[in-house]
Amino acid sequence: MKFLADGMLGKLTRWLRMQGCDVKYYKDLEDEELIKIAKEETRVLLTRDVQLYRHAIAEHAQVYLVKCSTEIERLAEVAQQFNLNLEIDVNNSRCPKCNAKLEPISKNKVMDKVPKATLRFFDDYWVCSDCGQVYWQGSHWQKIKQKLNEVKHLIEN
Repeated sequence: MKFLADGMLGKLTRWLRMQGCDVKYYKDLEDEELIKIAKEETRVLLTRDVQLYRHAIAEHAQVYLVKCSTEIERLAEVAQQFNLNLEIDVNNSRCPKCNAKLEPISKNKVMDKVPKATLRFFDDYWVCSDCGQVYWQGSHWQKIKQKLNEVKHLIEN
């Protein structure tokens, strides 16, 4: 899925990227520019702004008005609307920060980029092909899985 998220949906953007969705995100673009990008790149514009939503419809752009207010509810709403798989396969994920693809990287190539304790406990690492951010399935991974389970529970009920 290819999305374009407006400035109100930064956290949702990160979650969608982790799930492998291609999501462009801009904090400060004018409505016209967002609509133009959505149309030119065939992206679904995600917004919470009713005026932007109406303007995008008038301009024949693909747009979805995100109605829910919490992070978990928003992810559930968008996942349901676009039939997204709520699993994270790191090998298909995108960098939550910049949207580039993640690539596996050997442990010895990240030794100077991660805490020494991390190297003792984890063997699998991924690096962003653009910004160079290094990722691993550390203690935060349980929190990510817990949030996704909350989202799944919301959808099921």
